[in-house]
Amino acid sequence: MILTAAKTIVRRDLLLAMRRRGDVATALLFFVIVASLFPLGIGAEPNLLRAIAPGVIWVAALLSSMLSLGRLFAGDYADGTLEQMLLGAAPLGVVVAAKTAAHWLVAGLPLVLIAPLIALQYDVAGELYGVLAVSLLLGTPVLSIIGAIGAALTLGLRGGGVLLSLLVLPLYVPVLILGAGSVEMAAAGLSPEGQLLLLGAMLIVAAVFAPWATAAALRISSE
Repeated sequence: MILTAAKTIVRRDLLLAMRRRGDVATALLFFVIVASLFPLGIGAEPNLLRAIAPGVIWVAALLSSMLSLGRLFAGDYADGTLEQMLLGAAPLGVVVAAKTAAHWLVAGLPLVLIAPLIALQYDVAGELYGVLAVSLLLGTPVLSIIGAIGAALTLGLRGGGVLLSLLVLPLYVPVLILGAGSVEMAAAGLSPEGQLLLLGAMLIVAAVFAPWATAAALRISSE
């Protein structure tokens, strides 16, 4: 029953996202624009572009992911669906996990897929594309999971977008450092396994505990 409820929520949120393609495209376009402006602004020095590529791509991915966090629960809160979820038979933590997974599929997975194309602008070595993709594949779900807590805490608040940014940005910093650092280590000829393993550990811990913290925050916000 729980698995069926989770699948239903993921399918529902994906269908709703497809009906709001403009919102989905906005976050992806933001990522492309931010990452593409740096080579234009700093010049075409290959060594400099290669040096800043991991940090720029990761910062752009972080900001793009955060751009769509405000819509994670806002629609359900506005139309009363969230109240039904709170009263439903499925555990709220499972519901939150399903909604967060749907958010990552819409806002995070496209970033993972398009990042290697963005890296072409920075003349990144071909052997680093895999490390970049794996780091984003492990890190962007953490951004969605942690961001869900902030989205729940600021739900229904005036000016919640600014407060959401202030809440989640400090928590995003370790993910940013590890994600960009793994690519930089690989570029220096060193093994990036340490950073990638830490990202994987963060993903496991966040996936296990954060949905229940988000569920508690939703109950507080809905009172």
